[in-house]
Formats: sequence, C-alpha cells, structure tokens
Amino acid sequence: MLDFTSLPLAPGLQQGVQALGYTQPTPIQARSLPAILDGRDVIAQAPTGSGKTAAFGLGLLHKLDVATVRTQALVLCPTRELADQVAQQLRKLAVGIPNLKVLTLCGGMPLEPQLRSLEAHDPHVVVGTPGRIQELLRKKALHLGGVRTLVLDEADRMLDMGFEEPIREIIGKTPKDRQSLLFSATFTDAIREIARNTLRDPLEVTVDAPQEQAVIEQRFLQVDPARKQTALAGLLAQHRVESGVVFCNMRKDVDEVAGSLQHFGFSALALHGDMEQRDRDEVLVRFANRSCNVLVASDVAARGLDIEDLALVVNYDMPSDADTYVHRIGRTGRAGRDGLAISLCTPRELPRADVIQERLGAPLLWDRHVPAAPKAHAAPPAAMTTLRIDAGKTDKLRPGDVLGALTGDAGLSASAIGKINVFPTRTYVAVARDKAAAALARLNAGKIKGRSFRVRKL
Repeated sequence: MLDFTSLPLAPGLQQGVQALGYTQPTPIQARSLPAILDGRDVIAQAPTGSGKTAAFGLGLLHKLDVATVRTQALVLCPTRELADQVAQQLRKLAVGIPNLKVLTLCGGMPLEPQLRSLEAHDPHVVVGTPGRIQELLRKKALHLGGVRTLVLDEADRMLDMGFEEPIREIIGKTPKDRQSLLFSATFTDAIREIARNTLRDPLEVTVDAPQEQAVIEQRFLQVDPARKQTALAGLLAQHRVESGVVFCNMRKDVDEVAGSLQHFGFSALALHGDMEQRDRDEVLVRFANRSCNVLVASDVAARGLDIEDLALVVNYDMPSDADTYVHRIGRTGRAGRDGLAISLCTPRELPRADVIQERLGAPLLWDRHVPAAPKAHAAPPAAMTTLRIDAGKTDKLRPGDVLGALTGDAGLSASAIGKINVFPTRTYVAVARDKAAAALARLNAGKIKGRSFRVRKL
C-alpha cells in the first residue's frame, strides 16, 4: 500500500507530513498525488473531509522555488473561511520550508493591508476568493505571470455563487503551461465546461464519501409551516444539543430562526453572507469554542465550516437538491462518531423528500411525534461564554499571556478556560459561563502582560 514515505516529496515536505502525523494517504491523496507530483492536470470529485487540501497542497508546494520571489501557486476558494483553512493547512505542510510566504487575499477584509503586503514583495502562494483576486489583478497589484500551479477548490460552490466570470478572467492571467487542479463535490455540466477550457488531458478521480458517514442517523419530520419554529426548539431541547447547525435556504430566515431560538433560551447565532466579515469571524469563533450551542446558517456561509464532534444537523428547510442535502448532513458523524440529521418537511416540500429518497436508495425514516417547545428562556444555554480582548498579535499577545492572567490575577482554574483565539487586533477566550462575570471584572481591573486592555463579554 502506498504511504507518504514512498512519494517523491522534498525533505522539507516530508517533515511537514510527519509533523501532522500523516502516514497512510486518504483515497483522494493516494489516487491523485502521484499524478499531481508528476505534473499532470487533475479533476477530482471528493467530499469535504476527504483530505483534498493536503493532496493539492503537497503538489503545489513540491514545485515551489522559494529562492524565486514571485507568485508561483494560486488557490481559489468560494469563501474566506475556507481560504483561511487552506492557508493554515499549507503553512503546516510547509513547516520544513523556510522563508515561504503564503498570503490570503479575500473580500470582506480591508484592501490596504493586502496592497501593502503585495508591494513589500510577491508571495510564493496566494489563497483567495475570486472577487478580491480579480480586484487586485485589475489594480495591477497582483502578478500571476509566474504561476506554476492553479487550484480551483470547491469549484461547484464558486460557480453557485456567481464567480464564473471572475474565474475565467483570473485563469486568463496565468501562463498557459501551468498545472491546473480542479476539486469539486459534484461534476455538473458547468464544472465539466470549466474543466474543458482550463485543464489539459486531466486525470479524472472520483472518491466516494468516507464510510464513517454511514453512522449518521437520518430522520424526517412533517410539520405545519406555522409550527416550524416551535418544532425546531422542541427538537433541540429534546436532544439537549451542545453543538448543532440549523440550515435555512433563505438568508432572511436565518436571522428570524436564530432570534426565535434565543427567545427559548438557546445560545443561538446567525451566519449568512450579508454579515460583515468581522461579525462572521466572531460567530465562527464562538461556535467553535462552545459559547454558542446552535448555529443557524445559510449554505454558502457555512461552506468551509469544520467543527469537530458536531452532534446534530437540522434542515429547517428541505434543501432544493440531493447534493446539498448530502453535503449538509455530512458535517456530523465524522471520524467514526455518531451523528444525527433531522429534516423538517412541510407538505409543500414533500417532492424534495422524494428526490432525497431516490438519491439515498432507501425509504426515509419519518417521525410522527412533534416534540413540544420549551418555555421561554428555559432551554439550556451553551456551557461557555466568550470574552473579547481588544488586543492581539500586533500587541505581541499570546494565548499563554491570557491564560496566565486568568489563572493568576483573575483566580480561575485552568479547567474553567476553553479555547483562546488570537487575531491581529483582538483576542477571544472562552470561559465557563458561571465564571464569566468574575473573569470579566478581574481582567478589566487588572493587567495582561503588564498592560491594560479593554475586555468585554460577547
């Protein structure tokens, strides 16, 4: 069986592979990496969580010449959240490659810092969203004449989001002799058209969803449209969910449903594309650190969401197609853990359930009992609360500094402190809900690393 040590990777990349604990390649890596390392174009159909980022990441890093200061690899992603994840993974894989510059260029963030970084010197690798990449190309700030590897990650979602024209313009600015790698969860006609115009004699790879997705229990509940919000609250209370995602089809419903769940007492937050990027970042931080127990999201906003041990996914609205349904429920039941997916279905949505049943090839399991909603403010809130510190990496703040201040001056035990996320200008720390008020008062009255910073509860 193929293993990473048998691949012709540079020593620096083998170091990254070992640091991440990789031994046996996943199916997508085993079937695509030899061709990628050999310089072939690849079009791959692979589900989320299949290891595709390492597959194209090792390929593009293998071809880099760090001594040549120009952009040699470009990865296009549908959302900033996914772009951030990809960039983090590339940096981890490249831990043995000194002086490598990976730059994330996405919309929703200030343009000036990105322009200054590009002016300082070209990055070796750019990971970004099509709209911002197109904007920087038109400003002649980003130069793609040296690109050796182009990656279209989650190409189906980029097309769904209307990025076809920017993608075509961006591709036109790259050398024709580049290597092109296209990864998509589905192979639609539009994807195949992009592939025909972009890839040269590509190897086509299709990998089925991992077997552990079979542990997802899928249930369906027919509800009256007027009772959907109370039915949802009843389901979440019944299952005492600590970490669940509720999917809505329309952005306007996301805010309304989140507000309804807050009324019942859940620590629910909304996530959709109309939100400011900072607000979206904060929501994702709070969900990941367990100070939000229910995330109500649109499909596009939740793309790239990767939360371990997600207990429950609820389709508040039936998805319009079977592929979206499979993608939504695939966020639970990962790594062999049990998962539960419940879909609320109004009478008008029954034809969509029939489409899903045909895709699954088995009868759907329908529940007859609609659980009663909890009383107002009676539902269990999240176990943690998030404190925001108005300081970050630019202030030389590190997670250990925050932990030290909380366990020292603030007098908390380490067990009461959860995840600490440090961003350039702000830091988020999860604290046990019953300790949050005391922690906030102590931090505002005391100092962190000998300095006073503004701290507030989110």
